[in-house]
Amino acid sequence: MHSKSLGGIARHTLVTVACGWLATTVLPAAAQSTVRIVKIVELSGAGATSGTMFSNGAELAGKEINAAGGILGRKIEFRTSDTQSNPGIAKGLAAKASDEDAFVVMGPVFSGSTVVSMNETRKAEIPNFTGSEADSITRQGNPYIFRTSFAQANSMPKVGRYIAEGLKAKSVAIVYANTDFGKGGRDAIMKDLQARNIRIAADVSTDQGQVDFSSPVLKVKQSDADVIVPYMTEEESARFLREVRKQNVTKPIMGETTILEQKVLELAGPAANGVRGHVGLSTDASNPAIRALSYKFEKEFGVKPNHNAIKGYIGVYTIKAVTEKVGKFDRKAFAAAMKNVHLSAKDYPGLLMDVVYDDKGDLDRESFLVEVKDGQQVVIETLPPLNAAKAAKK
Repeated sequence: MHSKSLGGIARHTLVTVACGWLATTVLPAAAQSTVRIVKIVELSGAGATSGTMFSNGAELAGKEINAAGGILGRKIEFRTSDTQSNPGIAKGLAAKASDEDAFVVMGPVFSGSTVVSMNETRKAEIPNFTGSEADSITRQGNPYIFRTSFAQANSMPKVGRYIAEGLKAKSVAIVYANTDFGKGGRDAIMKDLQARNIRIAADVSTDQGQVDFSSPVLKVKQSDADVIVPYMTEEESARFLREVRKQNVTKPIMGETTILEQKVLELAGPAANGVRGHVGLSTDASNPAIRALSYKFEKEFGVKPNHNAIKGYIGVYTIKAVTEKVGKFDRKAFAAAMKNVHLSAKDYPGLLMDVVYDDKGDLDRESFLVEVKDGQQVVIETLPPLNAAKAAKK
């Protein structure tokens, strides 16, 4: 039922795109009264779940903003293209964004695609909001790239803190996907754990789309690590969890956002119960604004939103907030204004939470520690922004 619903919202997105294209081609003069946001997202392939959620979160925000008068009096007009979860296609679509008169590009979500596509938006000097998390994305000095989620360097220290202080672990087994996303997460958590003098008992690489996890799980089991840290895509995480239970491995599992996705919980079933992890965004948080968004999204698209949907939603509201701070539609001025900007949810409710951006395009805000109970995420702790935690420690 879930996959069928996702297909439905993907079709909803494509219909919206087609209508937007028709309106633009028939009435080109209308572009003067609109602001165009080009979405380059994964609507098919391995990233379809992530990309479709991100895309529709953005659509919902755009619908609300347009109903309230738009941005500086202009309505948002979306143009959406499917990367097919292919980095080469993503790069080509990003190169076309300038021809489409994009004010901002949103996407991709997969890190491997963003790594190559963001070079095109940079050359065109188009601000680019991505749902990707690989640290390498904001380490290249690109002044036009901005995240809608934590970089791994900001999220993994929260995972490491709980492993050390909450679980009192002395050793860890890491299992990661051999992709830009997986390797980036592996490097970030390993750096943090080593700084805490926690031994890496096993360091296991897996392939993207891997189906059989019997060997990786056996390696983890033989390591006798205190805690297991998996870092893979949704489908891979679900297969891994089922194999963990099959081999009767009972060590605590502590992960990051992906392993706690609703799709993982559905595919893994009871095998996901007891998994803990850090999430930057959760529809199960006590935050009333997030709860309200979850209700609106499910009413609009027929499925519960995940963190990618929230990222897309917040991303569009960030565009609105910063554009209104600048006071005009100027891509260079917008990118400059994003550096070290502090945005308050009190002033801009669509942001859902206060957020701070640094000079590299990375963000910092509150996040959550969750545990899976009876197939559902349960928030067990709200964590302060990373920089606030560092300041308090000093």
